[in-house]
Amino acid sequence: MKEVIFEEVGFPQEVLKLRDAELPEPKGHEVQVRVTARNINPSDIMFVRGMYGITPKLPSSAGFEASGVVSKSDQAGKIPVGTRVMFTAIGTWKEYICVPAAMVIPIPPGMPDEVACQAFVNPMTAYGMIEKSGLKAGEWLLITAGASAFGKFAIQMAKAKGIKVACTVRQDAQKSYLESLGADLVINTEKEKLQKEIASHTGDGVSVVFDAVGGVLGAKALASIKSGGRMMVFGLLSLENIPLNSGLLIFKNITVEGYWLSTWMESMDEKTRNTAFKAVFGFLMADGSQVDVAAKYPLEQFKEALEAYEKPGRNGKILLVS
Repeated sequence: MKEVIFEEVGFPQEVLKLRDAELPEPKGHEVQVRVTARNINPSDIMFVRGMYGITPKLPSSAGFEASGVVSKSDQAGKIPVGTRVMFTAIGTWKEYICVPAAMVIPIPPGMPDEVACQAFVNPMTAYGMIEKSGLKAGEWLLITAGASAFGKFAIQMAKAKGIKVACTVRQDAQKSYLESLGADLVINTEKEKLQKEIASHTGDGVSVVFDAVGGVLGAKALASIKSGGRMMVFGLLSLENIPLNSGLLIFKNITVEGYWLSTWMESMDEKTRNTAFKAVFGFLMADGSQVDVAAKYPLEQFKEALEAYEKPGRNGKILLVS
């Protein structure tokens, strides 16, 4: 089989390579999956660079999220051969992978692979952060990197709850699309002053910020929060830490906390987890929901896919398909 691996951490274009490997054989509790689609997430890039919360065991394949078809069942036969599944695992950029049967999720009928392969990380993170935030209808939420896959999911889910949504972009061309998804305010931070725009539209600031960027933009977002509000940090696209203003934390009683989907999932009981999956899958299958794909590349063209991923202004996910 073909797989994309790296033997040292670094920039993906420099360290990733395609190689032939033997088919992996599943252990008794595992299923073998023929992978059909994988999406490229920021966490994939960070992992290859050695900058993610999980340290790669080299050599390693890249990618955390995928969909596929079970090609060999587990010994108990819980997941039959031919079952279409979605899953997360370390190293999905390969043609076949073995995953614990308990960790794969059967794909709902009618959901295409292109949606299933991105049905977990971003939409589940958006759902979890909205739930944990405690935001109520009429309150303001600010999302940095609003045109990201996460941002677009979060906008739609928040609007369904009546939450007012502001978000940041870096190109005017992205404004109208995010507004069509339900964003009440879209701010181009290359041209407009974030704090000024937030103040003029909300009065006293937003209740919650979902920050995926960090750095200077993160600091400006923090300054846009109302007294008693909170910032939930779940990414660092700028690769720069937020320079925290201690005065804001003290005198405005602002809370800053981290959010990682894995930690949130581990904290839930089975009933709560099933409720979350049902809600997210219901959203993804709804007629009005938007799940964007910008382009698809075969696994062998992973370098071209990475180039497409890095293009500014991209609207939709880049997928690696088999």
